[in-house]
Amino acid sequence: MFILTPDTIWNPHVLEMRQVPRRVFGRVMIFPRRGAGLGLWLRLIFEIEVLRYLGALLPFLLGAVIYPQYALAISQAPLPMLIVIYFVEAKLLRLNRTRAKALASPAEVERGMDLLRVRSVAILSKIAAGRGLVDGRLHLVVEQSEIWRMPPLTLVSVQSEAGPEVMRLTAEERSLVAGLFDEAFGERDLLRANLAAGECLRDVAFDLRGVSAHARLAALIG
Repeated sequence: MFILTPDTIWNPHVLEMRQVPRRVFGRVMIFPRRGAGLGLWLRLIFEIEVLRYLGALLPFLLGAVIYPQYALAISQAPLPMLIVIYFVEAKLLRLNRTRAKALASPAEVERGMDLLRVRSVAILSKIAAGRGLVDGRLHLVVEQSEIWRMPPLTLVSVQSEAGPEVMRLTAEERSLVAGLFDEAFGERDLLRANLAAGECLRDVAFDLRGVSAHARLAALIG
């Protein structure tokens, strides 16, 4: 999981938005700044479709280099290339709709979404209480890559309707968001439910008027 804020990426301008939720996958490329290991970088690079296409076509490129006498014929055979790209993208990396729906039953999907909502509301409530916010709405936006046969890639951000904007989070607030997943309900569990439901962007909205007095008092004491 990568917590997405203007402070955790080198190019925060890509987070500019006109409405909540702000989508990332397939629209902009982010460059992590903090807390990003090599694995995250490689996973983000793998999301770039053009690079995946080039990887799928690598056998054709190698064939043209090893057998230069066939280079022209290889370059003029787009149909086999398209078939290879389709196989890699649709069959190897992703699940078709039937297999995706079989990942989780409707009841399992609903339980997963309920758990996500409960945890998200708890996180947003603590953030709002800590900041003393009393009006408007915050959103915890969880976006996942649709690629199944790779480690899950999950982007989590707190977005405000005031602006609207992707909020800057303090280190303490980021630690709250980091508790969204655990062994009982992890990123792969959410991805399974998302693919079964056919939706990989989850937006949990929270009305700031719903922050309890207990939460505000705990924020003052803590």
